[in-house]
Amino acid sequence: MSPKDVVLSFWNAMQTNDFAKASEWLSPGFEGFWPQSGELIVGRDNFIAINSYYPANDIWQFTLHSIVCDGARVVTDVSITDGVQKARAITFHTVEGGFIIKQKEFWPDPMEAQAWRSKWVKVVRE
Repeated sequence: MSPKDVVLSFWNAMQTNDFAKASEWLSPGFEGFWPQSGELIVGRDNFIAINSYYPANDIWQFTLHSIVCDGARVVTDVSITDGVQKARAITFHTVEGGFIIKQKEFWPDPMEAQAWRSKWVKVVRE
């Protein structure tokens, strides 16, 4: 299975909201890093717990916008919502032996366009 197929299988499993099932695509020594908060998730059990206990309003829905692959490295751009909360994650995955061994995940916060830049930019909504 290619690294791209492993990551696509991971996101398909996440779509089921069965985080134990999704963790099957992670190596036992998996490390997931969130740079904005400086948090490191180590191991499948912690991955399952943090996703299972995260306060949600409904089931999570995942929309894959793009995927870029370069050997064992795969980058995904995914929108995530529970019907109320909306977020976007840019995730850098490292795949070895059919498992995701590392993820570095950026959760960019929305930011209003700055007035001082208005003559050089066009505001668009996605």
